Amino acid sequence: MKGLRNLCARFLPAAFVSVCLILSAAGMIRPAVAAEPEIVVFAAASTTNAITDIAALYAEKGLGSVKTSFASSSTLAKQIEQGAPADVFLSANTEWADYLEKKNLLATGTRSDLLRNRIALIAPKDAALGTIEIKQGFSLLPALGKDGRLAVGDPAHVPVGMYGKEALMKLGAWDAIKDRIAPAKDVRAGLALVEQGEAPLGLVYESDAVASGKVKVVGIFPAGSHTDVVYPVAAVAGQKVGPAEKFIAFLKTPEALAVFMKYGFAGI
Repeated sequence: MKGLRNLCARFLPAAFVSVCLILSAAGMIRPAVAAEPEIVVFAAASTTNAITDIAALYAEKGLGSVKTSFASSSTLAKQIEQGAPADVFLSANTEWADYLEKKNLLATGTRSDLLRNRIALIAPKDAALGTIEIKQGFSLLPALGKDGRLAVGDPAHVPVGMYGKEALMKLGAWDAIKDRIAPAKDVRAGLALVEQGEAPLGLVYESDAVASGKVKVVGIFPAGSHTDVVYPVAAVAGQKVGPAEKFIAFLKTPEALAVFMKYGFAGI
C-alpha cells in the first residue's frame, strides 16, 4: 500500500490520489501477474502436425507459450537423459517413456496414455500398386521388385520400425526382406523416402499418411500382429512440472483431441 501511495502521489495529480487509494483498498488495482513460463515439448515426429497446431491454439487462448522439438522418441529420450531442457515428453511407444521413468527423469504421477495409432504400409500416391492383403505368410518382395527397399524408421530404436519389425516377424515376412530395409532416423524421414519415390514401399503410422497427401495406404497391419501403438505423455522432472501438467491437461480436451483425430490419431 505504501508503495502504491508513493506511486500515485508522484505521477498522478493530487485530485486523483484519493481515488487511486480507494480503488486499491477495494482490490480493483492489482499487481501484474507473472506470465506463464514458456514450456518446451519434446514430441514424437509423427505428432509434428498435430502438436504444432495444438501449441498454436494454446497460445491463441492465452494459456501459455509452447516451444516444440520433434524427432524419433528414442532420440528425444536420449537428449532428455543428457540434460536437454524439455518439460513435456510425448513418446510414440511405451518403451522410451519407461526408459526415462526408470531413470527418474519423468515427474512422478504425471504419465498417462494419450493416443493410439495404426501401422500402415504406404506407396507413392501415383504408384500403380493396389491394395496388399497383410496376413500370415504374405510377402512384400513382389511389390518391392528387384532393387526396391522398404523405407521405415530404424528398427533398432525408432518406434515405428520396432512395431513394424515385430509385425513382420509375427506374420512370417521379416526374413525375406530384412536385408531390403532402408532404415530412417525417424518415421517422417521414412515417409519422405516414399514421397520422393526413392522407395516403393514404406511403413509409417496411419496418421503420417493422412498428413502427407503424397502417399497412399496400400495396407494396414492387423490388430494383434504387433504391440498396440500407444503414445504416453508425461511432464519431465524439473522446475516447470506445473506448467507442463497444464499443457498435458489441454492435450486431453475435446478441442485438442479433435486436432489429433483430424490427423488420423485415435484417443485412448
